[in-house]
Amino acid sequence: MDFLCYLHEGWQPLIRPAEPTRPWMDATPEAFAYRCLPLNIANAHGWEILTPTGFSAYWRGGATTADVIIRSDAGMPAASAPVSLFGQGTFTIHIQALFRTPPGWNLFVGGSPNSAKDGIAPLSGVIETDWSPYTFTMNWRFTRRNHWVRFEAGEAICFIQPTQRDALERMNPKFVPLKDNPDAARQFAAWSESRNSFQAKVAEKPPASGAEQWQKRYYRGLDMDDKPGVPDHRAKLRLKPFVVGVPEPEASAVAVDSERLEAAIGALVVAVRGGGELDPRLLTDIGLPDEAAARIVQSARRAPSQEA
Repeated sequence: MDFLCYLHEGWQPLIRPAEPTRPWMDATPEAFAYRCLPLNIANAHGWEILTPTGFSAYWRGGATTADVIIRSDAGMPAASAPVSLFGQGTFTIHIQALFRTPPGWNLFVGGSPNSAKDGIAPLSGVIETDWSPYTFTMNWRFTRRNHWVRFEAGEAICFIQPTQRDALERMNPKFVPLKDNPDAARQFAAWSESRNSFQAKVAEKPPASGAEQWQKRYYRGLDMDDKPGVPDHRAKLRLKPFVVGVPEPEASAVAVDSERLEAAIGALVVAVRGGGELDPRLLTDIGLPDEAAARIVQSARRAPSQEA
């Protein structure tokens, strides 16, 4: 699946797969912060855009553009230099790239996860990059006045992550008693008891090895029955870097068995008429691409329900 970065003449953005490490995590005793797999995965869950040259920024505390002072190091390309554009204690960096995501995919833009910076915070945005012919800006807002903030050369100033546009809206959030899922309730109780017992043992007799100070079940992707929770569990992300290339040709046709397609469409029709839930997997399971299935289901949802 293509994730394209179109470059206008003269554009030279520095983009890399996001680093899984953080200086503050390195500094924890025995680097124990890296034992938290969700932190590691979040750190690397996208791509980072870097500043080619270092710069410092200062906010006097007012709301005008003149209240933000920016001093770029020697050699900063003019197009990459931060500017005070909007006021309100912010500065702006123009991103020299026109991103294009697959149909139905947006681009989440913000700061690198778990990478706080003293005195300033990244602002976030979501952009429909499957059609937009416009570039975007990355904006940072000061949280402390009369304070210099420093970005070093090669430091991440923007984080990007493709997200499927209608995925959240297709979800049906529900509160459900845990007892309604006996297996989940059983495993939760076993985990809770195991955790309390393990922590009591560690408190009574600290392990000699740092690796023995945590249980690692989630890290290994194992449930309380020592079985893999899912076949595609991730303990590390391996995102590809941007390379020079050409877009993949769009498929002209999709090979789908006609009888299975007819049955799937029939099931959708029944669901529409009965006001039931429309599941895109009815179509993806028979070979239709996710984007095509999502468009069909979205159209079906807009159709008025009726009695057969």
